[in-house]
Amino acid sequence: MGRCNDGCSFIRLLFCLSFNMRKLTHSEISEKRIPTEHIESASRIPLVVLVDNIRSLYNVGSIFRTSDGVMIEKLILAGFTPHPPRKEIEKTALGSTKSVPWEYVKHPSEAVKTLKERGYKICCLELTDKSIPHYDIRKSDFPMCLIIGNEITGVAKEVIELCDVGIEIPMFGTKQSLNVAVAYGIAVFELAKIWQDSQ
Repeated sequence: MGRCNDGCSFIRLLFCLSFNMRKLTHSEISEKRIPTEHIESASRIPLVVLVDNIRSLYNVGSIFRTSDGVMIEKLILAGFTPHPPRKEIEKTALGSTKSVPWEYVKHPSEAVKTLKERGYKICCLELTDKSIPHYDIRKSDFPMCLIIGNEITGVAKEVIELCDVGIEIPMFGTKQSLNVAVAYGIAVFELAKIWQDSQ
């Protein structure tokens, strides 16, 4: 390889200048947000998420925040899952408890049966003998109820038995699980992409 001449250096400089990147300001980021007064009429993906006996308040807050970022239809907190108002939830939710429609139910199975009767496909994010990769969901699987479970025991057996499909996130390391809020984020953004790509 010969030495680069002045013309080559000039082209490299132009290339670098044309791809100069800067961080957006808070005001620029705010311009992209849905105004609070429009949140109730905003378009949402037909996805209800059921949180089955999650213990950590911080995980619940993170799930709220992610749910806002995806604009899910509704969040159902079930069993012993903590629910607002709690300062620990707000610490990670950052106000999204006000922008995400939610409700609390004591028995997750009853909520699942109601959604199934309304035509929702019931899907658990869980390692089962019939789980498929999370990216193999199709538009025809919506409207959907996605169920995420306890940090240690996962989705309850009696709830899994009500599911139409199970999805899992392929893992490539020595561990076979992720933090529930992290796993939810990966799965729900992929589901949102599948829905939006089909529009």
